[in-house]
Amino acid sequence: MTARAIYDRTHLVEATIATVEKNLVEGALLVIVILFLILGNFKAAIATAFVIPLSMLFTVTGMFENKVSANLMSLGAIDFGIIIDGAVIIVENCLRLLAHEQQKLGRVLKREERFATILEGSREVIRPSLFGTLIIAVVYLPVLTLTGVEGKMFTPMALTVLMALLGASILSMTFVPAAVALLVTGRVSEKENWFMRGSRRIYVPLLSKSIQHRGMIAFLAAFLVIVSGFAASKMGGEFIPSLDEGDVALQAIRIPGTSLTQSLEMQQMLEKRLLKIPEVKETFARTGVAEVATDPMPPSISDGYVMLKPRDQWPDPKKPKNEVVKAIEEAAEEIAGSSYELSQPIQLRFNELISGVRSDVGVKIFGDDLEVLAQVAAQVQAVIQNVQGAADVKTEQISGLPVLTVKLNRAALSRYGISVADVQNLVEIAVGGKSAGLVFEGDRRFELVVRLPERLRTNLEAIKSLPIPLPPLDGQTKAMATPAVWGNSPLAQIRYAPLSELAQIDVAPGPNQISREDGKRRIVVSANVRGRDLGSFVADAQSQIAEKVKIPAGYWIGWGGQFEQLVSATQRLTIVVPIALLLIFLLLFMSLGSMPDALLVFSGVPLALTGGILALLLRGIPLSISAGIGFIALSGVAVLNGLVIITFIEKLRSEGHAIIDAVREGALTRLRPVLMTALVASLGFVPMAIATGAGAEVQRPLATVVIGGIISSTLLTLLVLPALYVLFRRENGERSEAPQPTSNGVTT
Repeated sequence: MTARAIYDRTHLVEATIATVEKNLVEGALLVIVILFLILGNFKAAIATAFVIPLSMLFTVTGMFENKVSANLMSLGAIDFGIIIDGAVIIVENCLRLLAHEQQKLGRVLKREERFATILEGSREVIRPSLFGTLIIAVVYLPVLTLTGVEGKMFTPMALTVLMALLGASILSMTFVPAAVALLVTGRVSEKENWFMRGSRRIYVPLLSKSIQHRGMIAFLAAFLVIVSGFAASKMGGEFIPSLDEGDVALQAIRIPGTSLTQSLEMQQMLEKRLLKIPEVKETFARTGVAEVATDPMPPSISDGYVMLKPRDQWPDPKKPKNEVVKAIEEAAEEIAGSSYELSQPIQLRFNELISGVRSDVGVKIFGDDLEVLAQVAAQVQAVIQNVQGAADVKTEQISGLPVLTVKLNRAALSRYGISVADVQNLVEIAVGGKSAGLVFEGDRRFELVVRLPERLRTNLEAIKSLPIPLPPLDGQTKAMATPAVWGNSPLAQIRYAPLSELAQIDVAPGPNQISREDGKRRIVVSANVRGRDLGSFVADAQSQIAEKVKIPAGYWIGWGGQFEQLVSATQRLTIVVPIALLLIFLLLFMSLGSMPDALLVFSGVPLALTGGILALLLRGIPLSISAGIGFIALSGVAVLNGLVIITFIEKLRSEGHAIIDAVREGALTRLRPVLMTALVASLGFVPMAIATGAGAEVQRPLATVVIGGIISSTLLTLLVLPALYVLFRRENGERSEAPQPTSNGVTT
């Protein structure tokens, strides 16, 4: 006999880890390419790129010490572009000052001069760089407060990102300046490469127009935020995107009371039919589970697993999986006598464990009377079946189980002088069995159970004829008592009456199961959602049920399944997100020391969110908890570049520059670091956004939000932020005069 693993979840785990590994490697390569492209200095780019493996080493060490496993969620939010943003700002400023000093002196800097210049360059931007990194880190702190399922899923992600940012911050203050000092020797050219020359050529006239029409720019930005907020309110929602496990779970539900033999025969017929589908590798099932198990099932239910072949072995490898699932569903419907529910093995268990409902959505109807509950459930099922996107709609089986009912005739019992307990005890022994002793075999022992044989236990007439012993008579004989014919046995002197004379016996459908939640009876109408997001489906179903189903007094409806987790996580995020935004603003105020400047930089957050919303709409991705975590991360990233520009503008103003000159010079000087940080942060997430491997569905919303948001926040930083600064900041107590364009196209 050999044992063979027919279902091994390590294959899925390895596939998702491979997807994460691929995304991280590709993201790191894209970030390094951007560093070489924009910095224009190979050695400086090498110094910056070394932060990636070193910060990852720091992260892995922290994960090991804190018992955080490497998985799809814990590594799914690491963006090396965001990790090295602080290092990029420091390296770029050091290169700028080195080139400026060399041009000023007309020679290559000596060792001491080079070290002093790099120290000055690091000091100049270390404050905004560290505060920017700290802001990105702080927005992840509220994620640690998530509880329940969402907490278990996203807390490791937040911990991993925080450890990576901590390592990158330490390296930015120590390793990066030292590496630049040692590696960047010789002449440092101030000449820009082709990419930066082209970017500056496009940016200069746009900056001029933005400052010149600053009122219109501010109005358009506010209008865009309002429109995006309205669009977000109309978007659908889901808890987390469904992970494609590669296999299918097919639960067969048969009529209550179906025998184990018949249930197995029907399951074998189903499996033979499923094996005819070319994409199916094998199928197996378990039918019925003992009541003491953690997942009890009657013999009338079979949990089936349909294992699919690797995609390259399919007749058409490009065939969508949902078409294969549809073919499985159609094949199952050919086998009469069962209703079916299709899901995925882990997803089905996950739904059941967190909410007690195996489907995506469960309508829970609470009340006292089972018949009323069944009537209301039938109405709810009829409504949900007509809602777009509903699949596998079914009502929990609460009746239909054949039950042997023995209804005692108390008047007859009184005439015969028999107690109710005596009759009940005898029926229990005959049908259910009762222990009469122990049988020993070596060191093992077994209970000796006395009961009627199977052929009599299932025979209603035999049960009716069951003899009930009567008490002794005082010289009288009951008319209906039957004397025993057992010869000379002492028991032969006892008179008996058939059970049918003492009770009404019949077999009728009874309750199959009685489910309770918080001590109240309930029945569940469940459904899976296909081809539609969960949030809009539930909203549509709720409105139709409220309109078409009349709920009796004392009965009410609740919603379970994944939707229950979506509501719980959304309520938590409504608290977490404002806290994250408040922390961002407080850090900005601490960094800038000015409320107006902090508000200007903070204005980058709403415009960044508009980009994330637009990106989700363009890709047809609904809002989810993954996207919500993306918005939280984006809030921190969005203010980094604005913080760098505003800090430099304030430095120029403190040196005596006019507002217009300070804004122009600050924006143009910081164009390269802004573009670098934006490109490395967004391109670092591109592999996650376009990945198609196992687990890519979970990472896609987060990456899409961050990429779209960074693009829009970069536009704000380069165009809207300078216009807002000129619009709202004053010079010498008066609003600055309207700028006039010069011959080179730059506003003055």
